[in-house]
Amino acid sequence: MNSPERLRIPAEIAVAALVAYLLGFWFTGLFPGYLPKIGGLWSAISAIVVTQSSRRETTSSASLRILGSAIGAGASALYLTLLPFHPLGMALAIFATVLLCTSIHIPSHGRLAAITVLVVMVTGSLDPKLSPGLNALLRFVESCIGTGVAVLAVRLWPGSGREGDGNS
Repeated sequence: MNSPERLRIPAEIAVAALVAYLLGFWFTGLFPGYLPKIGGLWSAISAIVVTQSSRRETTSSASLRILGSAIGAGASALYLTLLPFHPLGMALAIFATVLLCTSIHIPSHGRLAAITVLVVMVTGSLDPKLSPGLNALLRFVESCIGTGVAVLAVRLWPGSGREGDGNS
């Protein structure tokens, strides 16, 4: 791997994280009380998780992120609508979410779904007056923001047009 290639991926990740953070912060700031810094953080994390060394890998990672985030957001919203936050409840919600992913034959989505459960439930516990449904929806949209930024960055960045495995 030559020097420009060695710098491309870290630069893509850093720029995608910055842009995703700013967009997530702005978006979540439209909802008073819903923690814009968490919105920025979650968007940036999504951009970092999704950005891969090729377009194909990034697209694959993006689909895992979106579906996993949707499942995790839905599971945590359901839990928090019925019960208050508790660490054991969180663990049970994670278990149920990963089991659901396995049961519907998408086990690779389980980890990202579980992470989303964790984030939704912990952010919800910071202010129990927040609507569980809106909190989960915001975390899902923030994941989409970060994912979209990552996909766009890899598509637009010079030198990242390879469709292969990142070794070409």
